[in-house]
Amino acid sequence: MAGRPLDAIQMATTIGVIHLGLRVAQASSLKDKRRIVKGFKDRLRHRHNVSVAEVDDLDNHRSAVLAVAIVSGDRRYAEGVAQKIVDAATNHRDMVLTDCDIDWL
Repeated sequence: MAGRPLDAIQMATTIGVIHLGLRVAQASSLKDKRRIVKGFKDRLRHRHNVSVAEVDDLDNHRSAVLAVAIVSGDRRYAEGVAQKIVDAATNHRDMVLTDCDIDWL
């Protein structure tokens, strides 16, 4: 790409940010919550190659808010990954999905 101006390169980048509000029904302490949430975050990272962070309700042992970032060159692929992540949160045995918001950039 040497010698090519950046404005001449056509980039099709899709960025999606998913916020998942979760109730951690099985947690009786922050330690329980962190164990459950960490396992879920690790599975999402491994299976879908996304970035995941707990961004709210850090000191509440019954709830968590996760932000998941997806970056792709293909919008349909990114939407498919987002749906799989929402499905995984919906079907998790130790948590209940209470809120979901997806923003596309």
